[in-house]
Amino acid sequence: MSERALPSTARVVIIGGGIMGCGLAYHLAHAGWTDVVLLEKAELTSGSTWHAAGQITHSTSSYGLGKCVGYNIDLYSKVLEAETGQSVTWHGCGSLRLAYTDDELDWLQQTISVGKGLGFPMEIVGPARIRELHPFYNLDGVKAALHTPDDGHVDPAGAAFALAKGARQLGVKVIRRCRATNVTQQPNGEWLVETEQGNITCEHVVNAGGTYARQVALWSGYDLPATSMTHHYFITDTVPEFQALDKELPVVRDDRLVSGYIRMEQRKGLIGIYEKANPNTVWEYHCPWEAENELFEPDYDRVMPWLENAMDRMPILAELGITREVHGAISHPPDGNPLIGPAPGLKNYWCCCGTQIGIGWGPGLTRELAHWIISGTPEINMREFDPRRFGPFADQKYQITKAKEDYLLRHEIPFPFFNRLDARPVKPSALYDDLKAEGAVFEEVYGHERPRWFAPEGTEAKDVYGFRRTKLHNIVGAEVRAVRERAGIMDISAFSKVEVSGPDAAAFLDRLVPNKLPGVGRIGLTHLLNDNGRIELETTVVRLAEDRLYLVCAAFFEQRLVDYLTFAKAGEDVTITNRSTDWGALALNGPKARDILGACTGADLTNTGFKWMTAQELAVGGHEVWAFRMSYAGELGWEFHGNRVAILGAFRALKAAGKAYGMANYGSFAMNAMRMEKAFKGAGELTNEVTLPEADVMRFVRLDKAFRGKAATEAAAAKPLRWVCAYLEVADDGRSDGNGGEAVLAGGKQVGTVSSIAFGHSVGKLLAFAYLKADHAEPGMELEVVIMGEPRRAKVLGEPAYDPESQLPRGEALQAVPA
Repeated sequence: MSERALPSTARVVIIGGGIMGCGLAYHLAHAGWTDVVLLEKAELTSGSTWHAAGQITHSTSSYGLGKCVGYNIDLYSKVLEAETGQSVTWHGCGSLRLAYTDDELDWLQQTISVGKGLGFPMEIVGPARIRELHPFYNLDGVKAALHTPDDGHVDPAGAAFALAKGARQLGVKVIRRCRATNVTQQPNGEWLVETEQGNITCEHVVNAGGTYARQVALWSGYDLPATSMTHHYFITDTVPEFQALDKELPVVRDDRLVSGYIRMEQRKGLIGIYEKANPNTVWEYHCPWEAENELFEPDYDRVMPWLENAMDRMPILAELGITREVHGAISHPPDGNPLIGPAPGLKNYWCCCGTQIGIGWGPGLTRELAHWIISGTPEINMREFDPRRFGPFADQKYQITKAKEDYLLRHEIPFPFFNRLDARPVKPSALYDDLKAEGAVFEEVYGHERPRWFAPEGTEAKDVYGFRRTKLHNIVGAEVRAVRERAGIMDISAFSKVEVSGPDAAAFLDRLVPNKLPGVGRIGLTHLLNDNGRIELETTVVRLAEDRLYLVCAAFFEQRLVDYLTFAKAGEDVTITNRSTDWGALALNGPKARDILGACTGADLTNTGFKWMTAQELAVGGHEVWAFRMSYAGELGWEFHGNRVAILGAFRALKAAGKAYGMANYGSFAMNAMRMEKAFKGAGELTNEVTLPEADVMRFVRLDKAFRGKAATEAAAAKPLRWVCAYLEVADDGRSDGNGGEAVLAGGKQVGTVSSIAFGHSVGKLLAFAYLKADHAEPGMELEVVIMGEPRRAKVLGEPAYDPESQLPRGEALQAVPA
């Protein structure tokens, strides 16, 4: 590829010429944006891309990642080479993921449930069929395998070169041997990228720096959370048994014994290992700019137990020599998911990095990022990849600790709700110590420690994992019953809490939100949209005073909410204050909630004195807090918000008063079960993939006012909908409940996908939300949901399964609905 002179301006500048940078350039160009410059300090692919093993599989339990993988395989196998003439050397050999235990077999069944919804060819096969597909693997102890016949591997450099060539053919400038040296935002919002060949000004800058991404981000004041970990693979001498084969053997993924993969590399063997002890970091503080095609000396001591297992599993490799050792650096974010999307707090600065499996995941993710940059929204839900899921809490110590943890988990079973415990607690609430003493098991959400369940006496406060029901099913059920029959209290301090104040606060918010703003002392629910009418987030709005509004939303949207409001300001006299860490919050719910609160305050708590969906300042146990009469559990209840000291004092007062009424602690698992019983849509339903009409939340929209995304909302409502969010009852087999992402079928054909699913303990029903084709979303429609690989009967419901008239949260001291 010939060099090109650096222009002085561009619409987009991409820093980094690996698979991610080349993929983004390709997809921007194909979407019509060709005023793009890609800068590479050395040669394309010379960072992590060139030494990748290049494998890609349909085997994923993530619905969003699955959409990307399916696209990538089609791109590599059918499109790129034909379009560009650049060889990508596609090997469509298929793959096998082995299961030795019941839990691993359940994982494969869950993968099938998601894969069916994506249209992937896959099946679970027994040892006899595995032997037919791969006659050389030691199957001692193997129960089954997931066979994904359309998987394969590709030449990493060839794939990146093809993407770059496709971009260049459409007008993108690819400039090699041009290192960026600084990136700063100018007063007019444009970005100035300084390079060894001069400066270039652009509207959008993209950090696709791979192992350099963190130090590139620091130029702009952003501590990008990623750490370089080293990974080995080994190539053996020629394997005599491979010489007579007329087709390539499938890749074998052996998570338990090899902690990695084994495949053919031409007529040789290739063994890749993610060792499960002593993970190795490099370049924690600075990746040398002069590094190019960098590899490290192999560390056989570190990987030897798994390498020995690999030889035992593939005995035909055991007596062969190793002809090549590849020990290179790969970038790991704290949770293992890529960093794709807007950088926190920086307008038009985009992350395209942190991708462990760049060849397997990259093109699909960069296609979505291209949509995001151009139109303001990707086409799939990118929440699990959004860089704004991390905040200042993810400092470098945290990054390194969590990257090591992630590396060790790379080939472990991805159980639902798996709790990553290293570097914890990060941001404990004021109630943390009290709740821990009472048996709380915590989860981390945006750095906050939130209780997920409470261990009863005699039960260890430690998570229990499984794809099928565990003892947690009954524990969570007891928490739900306590709330429904008596009262429950929950620490909800993790919720994002942002105050918008100032003379123009109300006018500022009113031009953004589709619902009418509440009056002083009242509470409303609304959504924030992008210009395309897609949902950015749902938020509760509390009018504390004429010029003071308080917004509450899910914890992981904290930075998204702050950025949305900050970037929307247009000269208004408005102050945006993030109270998410300084303030705490509590929820008190249940038929006895009024009695318990009444013992702690002199305020009038009757329907006349404290109406439903209103807010008051009051003293709880002598501690001044804001009280909001609302209930995410669907019961008589209040939320309390205020500074950490006051919330702790209020909590202790309520706990003392609650003893006489049998009040119990409850956590997020019970909260989720109750919101499903009430058919309250959550973050899984309200995503950037959908509009308000598709989410079926138009009752929160006032079309007689202006709001951001109004034209797109009206256009969406005026035409046939692509899909509609429906509420389902699913047949309960008494053993497993699903995990989200499952296929929904009608007459054996896929008509939708589950977004949330949970057992409703109060009603004894398995309940789900699913996005369905509009003609299958009418109440009473009979469908099937694929759970653990098996279809189950399902029916579309027309109202909440619990208290459909919502009398309980609005009433006086009504009796609880019987379980």
